[in-house]
Amino acid sequence: MYFCIHNLQQMGKNLVNIMIISLLSCFLTGCAGYNRILRSADHEYKYEMAKSLFIEGRNSTAASLLEESLTMYNGKANAAQAIFLLANCYYNMGDYVSAAHYFRNYYRSFPNENQAEFAMFMSGKSLYLDTPDPRLDQTSTRTAIAEFQNFLDTYPYGKHAKEAGDMIYEMYDRLVEKEYRSAQLYYNLGNYMGNNYQSSIMVARNALIEYPYTKYREELSILILKSQFKMAQESVIEKKLDRYRAAIDEYYSFINDFPDSKFRQEADKIFKSANKYVNN
Repeated sequence: MYFCIHNLQQMGKNLVNIMIISLLSCFLTGCAGYNRILRSADHEYKYEMAKSLFIEGRNSTAASLLEESLTMYNGKANAAQAIFLLANCYYNMGDYVSAAHYFRNYYRSFPNENQAEFAMFMSGKSLYLDTPDPRLDQTSTRTAIAEFQNFLDTYPYGKHAKEAGDMIYEMYDRLVEKEYRSAQLYYNLGNYMGNNYQSSIMVARNALIEYPYTKYREELSILILKSQFKMAQESVIEKKLDRYRAAIDEYYSFINDFPDSKFRQEADKIFKSANKYVNN
C-alpha cells in the first residue's frame, strides 16, 4: 500500500515538473519567436503573424506588428485589412482614442470596402466609450455625437442605426447633466456677489431649449421655479411683486407639464407662499 501511494506521489511531482518545464519552454520560444518576427524584413510574414496573434487575443503584440506593417502597405491591397485589424486591436485593448483614429482612417480611405459602414459606427462607439464623467469637460462627448450623427446621415437605415441613436441620446443627457449641475450651483450661490438665481434660470432654460427631450426636463423645470421664487423672496421691495407673479406663472407652467410630478408638494408650497404675497 505504501509503495503504491509513494509511486503515485512521485508521479504527481514528475507531472508538475514536466508542466513547469513545458511552460517555461513555450514562454522562451514565444519571446524568441516574437523577436525573430520583429527582425524579419518580410512584411507579408509579419502581417500574417499579426492576424494569428489577433485571433489568439494577443492584441498588443499584434498591434505592434501592424503599426510597422502599415508603413509598407501605403496604397497596397493589404492596407485596408491592416488598418481595420489594427483598429480592432486597439478597441480590444481599451485604447478607444487610437481605435477611433484607425476606424476613421479606414472608412475615409476605403469608403467602398465591405466594412466601411461598420468602421464608421465603431469610430463613434469608440469615442462614446471614451467620454468622461459629466462633471468634466465634455468636448469629447460632442465629438462622439458628431461622429454618430455623421454615421446616421450616411447610413440612416443601417444595421447599427438604432444603437447609434440610443447612444446619442445618452450623451445628450450627459451634456444636460453638466448644465443642470451648473444651474444648481448658481442656485446654491444665491445672491452671493450678484444675482445667481437669474443665472440659474438662464442656464436651465437654455438646456431645455437645446435638449427638449432630455430625461432631466422635470429637474430643470423645478429648478427654474425654485430660482424664480427665491429671487422674489430676496429681492428689494420694488421688485418683489413682479417677481412673485413671475414665480406663480412658472408654477402653472410646471404643473401643466408635470401634473403628477415628484416635486408637486414642493411646487404647491411655493405657489401658496407667492400667491399669499401677491394677494396681500
